[in-house]
Amino acid sequence: MGKSVFIAEKPSVAQEFGKALHENFTRRDGFLESDNYIVTWCVGHLVTMSYPEKYDEKLKRWSFDTLPFLPEKFLYEVIPSVEKQFNIVKGVLNREDVETIYVCTDSGREGEYIYRLVEQMAGVHDKKEKRVWIDSQTEEEILKGIRTAKDLSEYNNLSDAAYLRAKEDYLMGINFSRVLTLKYGRNISNYLKTDRTVVSVGRVMTCVLGMIVRREREIRAFVKTPFFRVITKAQIAESSFEAEWRVTEKSRYYQTPYLYKENGFKERKYAEELAAILSEPLPAEGTVESIERKKETKNPPLLYNLAEIQNECSKLFKISPDQTLNIIQELYEKKLVTYPRTDARVLSSAVCKEISKNISGLINYEPVKAFAQDIISGEKFKNIEKTRYCDDKKITDHYAIIPTGQGLGALKSLSQTAARTYEIIVRRFLSIFYPAAVYSRVSLALECKNERFNASFKVLVDEGYLKVAKNSFAKASKQDDPDGNGTDDGKADAALLEALKKCRKNDKLSLVGFDIKEGETSPPKRYNSGSIILAMENAGQLIEDEELRAQIKGSGIGTSATRAEILKKLNNIGYISTNK
Repeated sequence: MGKSVFIAEKPSVAQEFGKALHENFTRRDGFLESDNYIVTWCVGHLVTMSYPEKYDEKLKRWSFDTLPFLPEKFLYEVIPSVEKQFNIVKGVLNREDVETIYVCTDSGREGEYIYRLVEQMAGVHDKKEKRVWIDSQTEEEILKGIRTAKDLSEYNNLSDAAYLRAKEDYLMGINFSRVLTLKYGRNISNYLKTDRTVVSVGRVMTCVLGMIVRREREIRAFVKTPFFRVITKAQIAESSFEAEWRVTEKSRYYQTPYLYKENGFKERKYAEELAAILSEPLPAEGTVESIERKKETKNPPLLYNLAEIQNECSKLFKISPDQTLNIIQELYEKKLVTYPRTDARVLSSAVCKEISKNISGLINYEPVKAFAQDIISGEKFKNIEKTRYCDDKKITDHYAIIPTGQGLGALKSLSQTAARTYEIIVRRFLSIFYPAAVYSRVSLALECKNERFNASFKVLVDEGYLKVAKNSFAKASKQDDPDGNGTDDGKADAALLEALKKCRKNDKLSLVGFDIKEGETSPPKRYNSGSIILAMENAGQLIEDEELRAQIKGSGIGTSATRAEILKKLNNIGYISTNK
């Protein structure tokens, strides 16, 4: 019986497979070997597409005469810097005593492409090839992946998609970069006073640049508009609150050209005029026209995918998407979290059936120990597969990023930012096993001389999942709103709440003054490194053609694996500037 080879994408992953197999391995140059198994590795990509000059030396010179460049057959070559490892892998895969090859590169399109290029260049034939597909690097998951490995041919569609994506990127990049450089390069160089300029074009990169440029044009073309609001201070029992004027059909300003929207004026003089009318005399009397009390619930948010965690880390820690990806990758390799390069924000039904294992492991993680114990002892994890947090239809390659409940010993070796990133992933995960937060909202409308004033108050009644979501490192001001969702509702203390409970329609309140608050419209905000990642993920919404937009609803540009690198490249070539 021949040996089995396990080929991983990088040495660190290969080491984990070696540990999981529990064999007496001998370390050799570029691979590990035991009596039954060989474990080897790539170092990322070992093979790449050849530049045009490899097809014909004349193509090294950029010229309109040689465009477009559309080869009938694409050429590939081993990357010189990793040629030694490629030759080692090639030798191992083609050994006569090797019967089965387990492909253990990253479980995704790019990982598939890495192996298929190696297989192609190494000339692998007459071997059984099986694909190991895993969601974490725990020993249990690795052994399960090996047991359930499918024939590599079942992933041919994924391989075809990877090859097609690479060819499209290659052709667009080479042809458009050359033609635009030949057309505009000299003019740009003259403007920038440089010796030469290359116009870099990429299938995704240029689209992202276009989004950023369009937003910048909107900002620069924006003209601020001042507006003026009238605010009254109302007395109720021993408390007071502010209410804002809004136009109604009864108002003397209804349908006049002086209004800015329904709650302000374009010019200060009209706001002052209204305040003067209502202030004769002071205090004025306001009648409660309506008062509405209702409960509102806020469900735990969906789990993190890579784009969401990149946006969150950008806001919390002021780090780039690329830095966040490196942190999540580190957590993954240390067995702390599941596969990072995912677009899904839900769990699979298969994972939900065994989710108690993940939660049980977190009992040993001090910041959430009590919550994990509470979930396990109360069996709150049961029926999670019947909630919106489980949906097989919304998963392509991998489910959402969640803690494995293992690898906690590695926490000591993490940087502060990495440790905090792990904490927010854990808290988001545990949140889904808790009920919604419950708020009490009181909305009040007052009438004074046929003019209406509105006030609204929102008070937290039951924390629900929010008690889990509060990060140990969060500032006090963020504790009541861990998701960072601001609100325009007024603040209400206990005394005011008690007074509002007794308030009824037609009650009379004293309005002790009318103030004018000036504001101005704001331009669209510039993208930050987190918001641009989310904009890329949801770029389909930006398409103007309604029919086309409907066809690709929910689609984005780039993938969870490439978006951070695209932004890094745009920054490196000087097309954008990222300010932290």
